[in-house]
Amino acid sequence: MYTIVVADDEVELRRAIIRKIDWGSIGFQVVGEAENGIEALELVEKLEPDLLLTDIRMPYLSGIELARQVREIRPATQIAFLSGYDDFTYAQQAIQYNIISYMLKPISMAGLTTELTKIKEKIDSLFREFEDKKKGETGIADFVIPLILDSFQAEDSEAREVILKKLACDSGLLREGSMAKFAVITCALKRNDGSVCTSAAHVHSVDMIVKKYVKNYSFYSEGRVVSLLTATQMAFDKYLHILVGEITQSIERILQLGCVVGVSRVVDSLSGGHEAYREAVHAMSYGDGQESGVHFIADEERSGSLDMESILQSVTDVENLIRGGSQPELEEYLKALFTEIRNAGTPKARVNFLMSQLLTAVYKTVYAVYGGEDAQSMQTYAVMQKLLFFEGSYSEMTAKFTEFCLMAQETISAQRKKSSKVLCERTMQLIESTYGDPDLSLVSVSGAISVSPNYLSALVKKETGSTFVDLLTRKRMEKAKELLLCTAMKIREITEKCGYNDQHYFSYCFKKYWGTAPGALRQQNQIEETV
Repeated sequence: MYTIVVADDEVELRRAIIRKIDWGSIGFQVVGEAENGIEALELVEKLEPDLLLTDIRMPYLSGIELARQVREIRPATQIAFLSGYDDFTYAQQAIQYNIISYMLKPISMAGLTTELTKIKEKIDSLFREFEDKKKGETGIADFVIPLILDSFQAEDSEAREVILKKLACDSGLLREGSMAKFAVITCALKRNDGSVCTSAAHVHSVDMIVKKYVKNYSFYSEGRVVSLLTATQMAFDKYLHILVGEITQSIERILQLGCVVGVSRVVDSLSGGHEAYREAVHAMSYGDGQESGVHFIADEERSGSLDMESILQSVTDVENLIRGGSQPELEEYLKALFTEIRNAGTPKARVNFLMSQLLTAVYKTVYAVYGGEDAQSMQTYAVMQKLLFFEGSYSEMTAKFTEFCLMAQETISAQRKKSSKVLCERTMQLIESTYGDPDLSLVSVSGAISVSPNYLSALVKKETGSTFVDLLTRKRMEKAKELLLCTAMKIREITEKCGYNDQHYFSYCFKKYWGTAPGALRQQNQIEETV
């Protein structure tokens, strides 16, 4: 059974649609109704429906703008438009938002039932295709997979780039002369207990979403679906956070599984593909092990990417545990690592080399998250100095290095909490200082503070318990009430001062928030003052 929100400003039509359609028989359940675009958007964010059925001309927020914003917050929700004949040219703008159906008014209940049945069949098809066990095409695998996994060889870096671009163009991944850039995302599917259950069968599911937005090639490797994306910088700015959001939402809704996605920085050349892959993998490790979510490496590590190509697998494991593991997991891993070193009779020179790599990796990880000051204090920390060429027993070395790693883990955890608080405070400051800007939005604020909209949305909700829209609306409404009661400004002036272009919409929001219309509240206050 699919869930649906019905939005139309014509009350009688909306109620007739909800009342007269036999929703259960065609596979839908109505979970909400809205009389304007703002209410529709709020319901989509709150109820996460499978389908939004909306008139294309809605008060306060047009159907086109509603579709755009729905794609920002809930890309997995399908959108169907009801529209008059005169709106056809207008509706063509909606093509970029992947509208599932476009129906013309007037339409009978029988006709609407038929169209909804077709929509249900389309969603069924999308769900089946998403669950399809087919693997992706392999025509370009011969160069993409070695590129990402860093086994592609060429005589020098310049020759490597030339060869890669030719192969990409020959395969259709890249157009000749294109100014495209590149990024890598990695996805891991998880059961409720946190165990990874990703398989090669899931490549197709991820691929069918990504290809709607950008050119890509996806494959399975080491428990992850790995996707190389290519697009212009403008396309990445517009779609990257949307497509990764749709991946997690679709996997949760359709496959009933958790999903962790890691996103690399955007790179200028194909030669940076492997480093982008490592960044995406590192970004995934910032999750808590069970919770679904999207992690952009640029959100987690504010400095440049780390060159980890020469570091052993054990170093990568320690990095991941410091980033997102628990204290017991880190202690247990280090204990097992040094036990294995001791039992294997590893030569002292090799142990010293490994320790130097481990210490460097820990230091770099702290530096990436925290910055120079705390990293510098760790560098001069006595344990680090003693460990570099340690002469004691393995048990002493294990204890001291564990102490050092636990300190690094605690430092990173504390900094992430501090960074989250700082970013949230900056968001609140921007709302406080620019609430009067009608274009202020989650996307514009996330761009101003250089984090992804996904990250900022989750951060604000976690830190404040409210969504960004709730906080912005609260500020605007509180300021509007203050101006209404404490100044002689006209309601039209207050409307503009508080970031609204439409006085009728402002009055609607004010009454919804405060329970009374602006004019009535001002009149009531004046009466009370004269009594």
